[in-house]
Amino acid sequence: MGRETMRKLVTFAGPALLAALLTAGPGAGTAVAEDGPCAEQQAKVTKAEDALARVTAVFERQQAKVRKAKDELAEADTKGERTKAVKNLDQAKGKKDKVKKAKKAQQMRLQKAQQRLADCLAAQEPATEEV
Repeated sequence: MGRETMRKLVTFAGPALLAALLTAGPGAGTAVAEDGPCAEQQAKVTKAEDALARVTAVFERQQAKVRKAKDELAEADTKGERTKAVKNLDQAKGKKDKVKKAKKAQQMRLQKAQQRLADCLAAQEPATEEV
């Protein structure tokens, strides 16, 4: 495999693997009936995990664009090419920073949704033990 082929493989397969890991992450071990008392919280956790997987995939693509722009800057020979490469690198870094903020925000949303689910499940446990 060539270097470019390997880079493309990592760029496209990496986010898919990460999404699979996130799907089997913290909320995966918690089984809640679809019509149970904590079903709404479980649905929100699942939705937040899916959104985080999407944002993470976008973040990975932006990181790849920054790496590509850095490579282009290193390979630039003329002043015009360097100027264009610097401009492209600045744009790529700006987009990556924006997506990084979105990823951090989504991670916080997921954390809060998981906490609400854990609180709901904890509130349900004493009620089932008294019966």
